[in-house]
Amino acid sequence: MTINRRALCGVYGAIAFVALIATWSQNLAYRDNPAASLGSFFRDARVTPGARSITVDIILFFMAAAIFMVLEARKHDIPYVWAYIAGGLLIAISVTFPLFLIARERRLAASGAPEVKVGDAIGLAAIAAISVAAVIFTLRG
Repeated sequence: MTINRRALCGVYGAIAFVALIATWSQNLAYRDNPAASLGSFFRDARVTPGARSITVDIILFFMAAAIFMVLEARKHDIPYVWAYIAGGLLIAISVTFPLFLIARERRLAASGAPEVKVGDAIGLAAIAAISVAAVIFTLRG
């Protein structure tokens, strides 16, 4: 595997790790609420227009990601695709989708390094910075 692909897998792994900590710290905090239940969790996801927007966004991203994962898994012979999808439902799609991308990169390793243009790198760095800031802002409550 090339250094570029290893670095990309490292980035995907870091995203999955941060996503696991960020989502489950909140899931566990929610669970500490004596009135909490799965039903109340989903009701709370619909309380404000912002909550509804993010909930719908994640649901529709999950659908697109599931289609992509199944098609890519079949195309590149990646095993256990349905485990990634089930994990997305049970853990968080923000955790399992990057893990699937690592598995995909490992299968693609024989085809050479992906070409990332300077503009792509700058754009992706900007998106990463905005995403990290948004996660920190969100978790600070």
